[in-house]
Amino acid sequence: MLSIWEKESFLEYDFIVIGAGITGLSAALSLREKKPHASILILERGLLPTGASTKNAGFACIGTIGEKLHDISLLSEERVVQLMLKRWEGLQLTRKRTGDSNIDFEQNGGYELLLEDKSESINKIDYLNTLLKPYFEKPVYSIASHLIPSFGFNKKMVKGMVFNHVDGQLHSGKMIQKLWQLCGEQHIKIITGAEVISLHESDKQVQIVAQMLNSPESAICFAASQVLVCTNAFTQKLLSDVQVCPARGQVLITSPIPDLPFKGTFNFDEGYYYFRNLNNRILFGGGRNLNFEAENTTELKLTETVQHKLEWYLREMIVPGKPFSITERWAGIMGFGKDKAPEVRRYSERICLGVKLNGMGVALGSKIGEELALLSIA
Repeated sequence: MLSIWEKESFLEYDFIVIGAGITGLSAALSLREKKPHASILILERGLLPTGASTKNAGFACIGTIGEKLHDISLLSEERVVQLMLKRWEGLQLTRKRTGDSNIDFEQNGGYELLLEDKSESINKIDYLNTLLKPYFEKPVYSIASHLIPSFGFNKKMVKGMVFNHVDGQLHSGKMIQKLWQLCGEQHIKIITGAEVISLHESDKQVQIVAQMLNSPESAICFAASQVLVCTNAFTQKLLSDVQVCPARGQVLITSPIPDLPFKGTFNFDEGYYYFRNLNNRILFGGGRNLNFEAENTTELKLTETVQHKLEWYLREMIVPGKPFSITERWAGIMGFGKDKAPEVRRYSERICLGVKLNGMGVALGSKIGEELALLSIA
């Protein structure tokens, strides 16, 4: 039951963005830049962003050698380079909006650990650097195997290492918090705890039915001239014909480890495992390739198989012989597409999509949000 005040003040907008993660917040801010007088609302199903925006590892990266070689085997060189540049442009847009100090951004570079004979990766460094030469001042990738002993990794397991000087890291919570703050300053409303359950499009507007999570009796109908869907892995719950595959990412963090000798972001096994130094603690995630079928889910839970494997790599390879304990564990849900390209398109006359971030939302989110905003006003 709504009052006349609520009906006249809270329900109708020029634009409604569904999803308050990095893509949705960025889309709303880009809309404001192009439409300074428009009314804009963001609806978020959780009390906090529900997907991966505040549950990721905070990697601000464009990709490893192994990942890129795998991608090129599936896509064209041109498309792979375009996707890498889109990540880079997204990161620069985020940094420009938020300021590096507000999101704890550090450009310490990224490292790929080679666990087997990966001579192909080493031999392809010049090849990838040549592809990227027109876009970066100096070669992106270089051999860094000489650092393995000083980083303390198990030399019997880590056979080589490749460095990427453009990669960085940030604090995902502070990033989202800053984007929320910017939305408030730009008079963009955010309503949390509002799960959108259906969209009904007419000639003049889209009606958006939202409810408190799992509470049908609380349903409220909003309306907008244009709707921007930024729900990534959860999109099929709203638009069943959009093919997005959810993928759970499990993460843990250790107790402080004195004098932890490495900084930067680290990946191995084509990026399926990733870790970093966070204030002398190791934030470590991944392992969904152990059982893709089980991890292709929107269920926020941990599994013994993945958590055991993460702990094994910590003990045996990353900090062998050093004592630690696990202080926190969590999971986030990513959204993937078959061709690893984000999907930014007009779904209908009044609904646009910006989904399938493919595990790179930190890097891609701002750019995809910008593209989505431009599409919605075209």
